Order: sequence, then structure tokens, then C-alpha cells
Amino acid sequence: MARTRVLEVDPLNPDVEVIEEAVRVLRDGGLVAFPTETVYGLGADVFNTRAVLRVFEVKMRPLDNPLIVHVSGIRMLDEVATEVPEEVIRVLEVAWPGPLTVVLKRSSRLPSVVSGGLDTVAVRAPAHPVALKLIESFGKPVAAPSANLSGRPSPTSAKHVLEDLGGRVDLVLDAGETFFGVESTVVDVLRDPPRVLRPGPVGPEELERLFGKPVEVPDYARGLELYSGAPPSPGLKYRHYAPEKKLLLVERGSCSEGEYLGYLRELVTRLVGTGVALVVSSETAEELGGIPSVEVVVLGSRSNLYEVAKNLYASLRELDRLIEASLGVAESFEERGIGLAIMNRLRKASSRRVVCGSLPPTALI
Repeated sequence: MARTRVLEVDPLNPDVEVIEEAVRVLRDGGLVAFPTETVYGLGADVFNTRAVLRVFEVKMRPLDNPLIVHVSGIRMLDEVATEVPEEVIRVLEVAWPGPLTVVLKRSSRLPSVVSGGLDTVAVRAPAHPVALKLIESFGKPVAAPSANLSGRPSPTSAKHVLEDLGGRVDLVLDAGETFFGVESTVVDVLRDPPRVLRPGPVGPEELERLFGKPVEVPDYARGLELYSGAPPSPGLKYRHYAPEKKLLLVERGSCSEGEYLGYLRELVTRLVGTGVALVVSSETAEELGGIPSVEVVVLGSRSNLYEVAKNLYASLRELDRLIEASLGVAESFEERGIGLAIMNRLRKASSRRVVCGSLPPTALI
């Protein structure tokens, strides 16, 4: 197995020498894992078909699952997309750099493998100094899906990248933890009204302000069903973000707070002895504290869903490290703002979902 080099880099003021070394790797057709404001990405020269195919290979990613192309800004957009609507340009002038990906018509210059053979391309400009400096110094767009094995929780630190891809990629730029912790919002702007394909840090409420019109949020964007047909964006067709251990997601439904906590308590109490862990907010951990033989992974406070999102993938990886646990029981969160992205990821990661009160806890044992 080849050795993966790791270079530490200042997240706010990237070292020129480190960036230049990463650029050399990209120009030689290599793969560089680098931080964005959302998760770590696995970068390749978007115009080097061989390098792009290697991204799919090392991630063990299906070829019909498109990659997101990262640019340094609107001026680089013409290299990968064509016929960009003026309305979209106006939105990107406000939203970029940032965690917003737009699906546009693909330029004929762009290798079709990047877009899973489709005539569209998903593009964004990341709001992380290291990512932007890397793309600007490289002088070309970079294809960059998340730097993890396909289906696993996305990496929010260099440590996570190495857990999955150590020895499989050439270079990792270690700038510490990422800022948001969940992937960018993806919007199909070729539709009217715009359609959310994958929720992220830019929630539907903010999207409606940006576009000045309602946006569609179909059930597959909520994680309630899989996308049918050829997916124009990552995160649609396949199970994603999943820990190795089974994860049961308990949704609130119409239950009150007290009913929901009671349901969780009875369920987990009946599972004691089978190797169960709670994956919950700090408030729920406190409410349900004291259940013997139950380990707890705390996601963060329900009053700060950005904290929950930031900790989500690291928490799912922590679940896998709990020796005594074979099953995680996760709570649900309000589907507003970034909460929609949290629920999309939890639904995609879960091996089973149940709505509070729909089944007695004994039916789930």
C-alpha cells in the first residue's frame, strides 16, 4: 500500500509552500484530500479523466454517482458549465463562496464521467481559505466528492480521511475540523421553481430569500425515499453517511416531548443487554440519563442545530468505536434550516426508521 503524506496547513492563512506541493500533486494526476467549510473533499484535476476515474476507484463509488466540481468563483464557472441563467448568476454573487451547489448545463469540455454521463454538472465555490487557495493556485476547477469510502460518514477531520483512505490517496491537507460538518446544499436551478436535491447548511428558507420565490423540497431531499432514475447530484440514489453498526432512527411524529422521551426510554430499557447506545442531543441525554449499561453519544444541543450538524458524522464514527454497542438509537430533530440536512443524513444513515407511537417498543426488539 502506498504511503499517504499529511501536511498540516493553517486553516485561515494557508502556507504557500504547502499549497504549491498540493498543486504539484494535482498537476501530476494525483489525488489531494483538502478541507472545505462543509467536509473534507477528495480533489482531482477535473479535466484529467484518468485522475477522475481514480477518485471513483479509491472511494469505491458507483460511476453513475456524479461528482461536485469546485471552482474559485463565478469567473471559473464557464470552464465547466454553459448557458448559466442570469438569475442564477445574481444568486451566486451573493451566495458564493459558500455551501451552495447548483446543477447547471455541462460544458462539452468537461469529461462526462464527472457527471455520471449526464448533460448537467453540479458546481460550487467553497468558503474555506485552504480550498479556495488550492483551486486558485491550481488555476483550474477541481472535482471533489467527500474524502471517504462510499456510503460511510463523511470526514470532518483529516483523521477521518485517513481512517477510510489512508494509503489510497497521495496527500492530505490537515487544517483541523471543518466548519459546518454536513455537505453543501444542492439545488437544481434548471427547474422553475428551483428544486432542492440535497439539503445542507443553506436551508429552504434562505434559498427562498436568495431566489425570491418558493423552492421545491421533494421527499427524496428529505431522505424519505430514494431518487428514481439517473441522479444529477450526489446523495440521492444510494445509502450514504452510514456507520458500520446498525442505526435505528426514532422520529417524533405527532408525539409530544414527554411522549417521545417516554417512548425512547421504554425502547432503550428493553434493549439493555443487547448492546445499545443512544445517539442524541445533550438535552435528551440528560433526560434519559441513568439507564444502566447504555452508552451515550452526544450530538450537541437541540437549541443549536449547527452544533449538531458539525458533530453528526464524528458521532456516527464514534458509535462504531463503542466496543459494547451493536446498535445505535438516534433521536430526530426539527426540519427547519440546517435541521432538514441533519434529518436527511440520519434517514440515509439509518438501517431502520420508526415513528414514535406507530409501533410498541416491544415490536422493535
